[in-house]
Amino acid sequence: MSKRRVSAGICEVDCVDGPRAAAARAALPPEEESRDTADAIKVLAHAGRLRVLKALEGHELCVCDLAHVLGGSMSGTSAQLKELRRLGAVAFRTQGKLAYYRIADPFWLELADSVSEKLNGAVSS
Repeated sequence: MSKRRVSAGICEVDCVDGPRAAAARAALPPEEESRDTADAIKVLAHAGRLRVLKALEGHELCVCDLAHVLGGSMSGTSAQLKELRRLGAVAFRTQGKLAYYRIADPFWLELADSVSEKLNGAVSS
């Protein structure tokens, strides 16, 4: 049984390497920073929001057009945009009664694309 535990990545004994553990602890970011990072990643961890980012790549679209492109409702699209706006990934401008959205910070789209490429085995050129 112990070979199975080790091969599964589970230590068989409780043996702490003090200096190594102390160095690893010292390198950790503050908990609040880790929470903020996790919250940002949670915003992107939604297929609808990822699709919004891709739809806006190279385009400025009003909410009506974006909802049509994505095949969703205006209220649902607005909810996704609100989260992306809170993250700083998208921004909008108004023109009359219309709200036009665009990518505000390409970092978030690049991050999503990078993860997608990694998962789908795309080879970068």
